[in-house]
Amino acid sequence: TTLMIDRKFTAAAGFAFAGAVLTFFGFMHSEAIGIGRMPMVALSYAAVGVVLLACARYAVIAPQVRAHTEPHAEPARASLEAVT
Repeated sequence: TTLMIDRKFTAAAGFAFAGAVLTFFGFMHSEAIGIGRMPMVALSYAAVGVVLLACARYAVIAPQVRAHTEPHAEPARASLEAVT
């Protein structure tokens, strides 16, 4: 989750694919170790990995908005004629 927040989608996809492999062989989300123990869960992890790779490929970093810089106007000066 933190990799997605930090926009490191390729690394997050790697973790998702690792989860797919571990789940397929029963090391995660299964009662016993073996081949194809939880194929739908493994497929779901792989699908998340594909989506994250697509995010890494098509993500666009927005340009930073620069502060509006307008030349400062000189302060209004009261003329001596208007005061007297």
